[in-house]
Amino acid sequence: MATPAKKNHFKRFWWAYLLAFLVVATVVIVPSVLLVAVPRSAQQRLNAAKLAIDGIAITNTQTDSLAIAINSTIRADDSVHATVDPFQGTLYLADVDPPLAFAQIDFPQTSSSSLQTVNISQEMQVLDIGALTAFNTALLSNETLSVQVKGDTHIHVRGISRAYSATFDKTMTLNGLNNFEGLSISDPSISALSTNNNFNATAHIPNRSILTLEIGNTTFTTYFNGSEIGQATINNLVLYPGSNTFPITGNIQQLPIINALTQEPFCKLNGTLPFELSGNNIVNDGQVIAYFRDALTATNQSVTIDLSEAARRIGIPVGCNTTSSG
Repeated sequence: MATPAKKNHFKRFWWAYLLAFLVVATVVIVPSVLLVAVPRSAQQRLNAAKLAIDGIAITNTQTDSLAIAINSTIRADDSVHATVDPFQGTLYLADVDPPLAFAQIDFPQTSSSSLQTVNISQEMQVLDIGALTAFNTALLSNETLSVQVKGDTHIHVRGISRAYSATFDKTMTLNGLNNFEGLSISDPSISALSTNNNFNATAHIPNRSILTLEIGNTTFTTYFNGSEIGQATINNLVLYPGSNTFPITGNIQQLPIINALTQEPFCKLNGTLPFELSGNNIVNDGQVIAYFRDALTATNQSVTIDLSEAARRIGIPVGCNTTSSG
């Protein structure tokens, strides 16, 4: 039980006890806020930010390097004024387990604005051609694919000198090329007498993605009825989002085509024949682009070509031959 002397002491020096309590509270609470609450809140706000990719351009493709430009926007909570340091972000193909790192890009400094444009343009060395090929194969083959962007950085909150470690980690769904579904060939012309450049036409290639791809001179192996019949080439192939049109030339074995136009079972198709194309080689400015070539080789593209008018122009009948018995 407190004695009268102790009570009087407390009454006389209450302010000292209060000051001591405030000092202790400051020593305990403020560091807890600065070391735990603030960085946790900063990471949560970074996690809540929304990254949207508006466009990607892959240009100046070379054997061991390429140029990449990314246009993006970030939407974030701007109630706390903060900046995020520049950092190196790793791009992962997130549809495989574990996610496959295929590229690294440099993100600039960003702020906590509610809407901010983030544009990136840089030369990129191809550090892992197998991983980049795997990404390109997924891009070509799928209707959609998931890409993860992850990197370590620091956040600066206005009014606090300390920089807080944080991780930028976003996964986005991008449209793929879906194996060029909708690929078509129009205005074909064929030569029955020549073995060189004896096929010419116009190729219409859809690009449903947001990527612009500078591919280069692209050669396809051409198959008909399961057999290789020659090669077709598109020069200076650059795919832009949307519909793309290119001249396509080929060195094609004509006999299998003529037989198909006039003999069963394909003669019943009235001149419209099914073909398969498989990537054979890609060269851009004299350099082989293996990370595109091998992606095109991994899967065949199907296309039907109406050769009826082209055949008639060179005197080849279209349709099944009929014979009469006497």
